[in-house]
Amino acid sequence: MKSKTVAAAEFKATCLRLIDEMNEDGQPITITKRGKPVAVLTPVRKDNAIKPLWGLMEGTVSRYDDPFAPAIDPGEWDAYK
Repeated sequence: MKSKTVAAAEFKATCLRLIDEMNEDGQPITITKRGKPVAVLTPVRKDNAIKPLWGLMEGTVSRYDDPFAPAIDPGEWDAYK
């Protein structure tokens, strides 16, 4: 996808309108200073949206019968030796 190119001074003057246009057409904007690219403004993709932490790890533990049992046999701890 080709991006729009805008001079930094023009971007500064019309940034809100350019951001709205970018969100509508999904086309990134390259910002230049003295003809050289200095930044690229891209729209946020839906799959990159911030996800809530609640339930993020759901389904990652396959089975855990007794959550209060020691992870290993206490006889194997170095503290008992």
